Amino acid sequence: MSRPFKIPLSVLVVIHTPALEVLLIERADAAGFWQSVTGSKDTLAESWFDTAVREVQEETGLDALAAGHTLTDWALENVYEIYPGWRHRYAPGVTHNTEHLLGLCMPAPLNVTLAPREHTAQVWLPYREAADRCFSPSNAEAILWLPQFANRAAELAVGTGT
Repeated sequence: MSRPFKIPLSVLVVIHTPALEVLLIERADAAGFWQSVTGSKDTLAESWFDTAVREVQEETGLDALAAGHTLTDWALENVYEIYPGWRHRYAPGVTHNTEHLLGLCMPAPLNVTLAPREHTAQVWLPYREAADRCFSPSNAEAILWLPQFANRAAELAVGTGT
């Protein structure tokens, strides 16, 4: 059975603490390629929020909706060219992906359960160091925006009582 093509609509979820420590995970298919949680929609109808919750669970074992966690839609998108070596995962002629940004704030760094076919290592770093380690320029840029969006997550948590 052939695998269905990936939908070129994905999320990037920056997992962080209030102290701006960021979780990075290393790709299994590209040693030295560190990134935040990313993943494509399973269907066109799947919401960005639902995609983020699913991808966080699949890649880290974390429950984005757990008490004390705040998942925030940053309402930003990047459109980037898909690396040629990964284009075979998409329908013929698809060369670009739209990536929607979200943040997941948790009270403290946690060890995560990696999906071994996808990622081989994890590290928590101060946000500037995390940005420097990312292989993806759009991921690095998102992490550098973290101070601005972390404040929004804190306001939402106070407003909702979580």
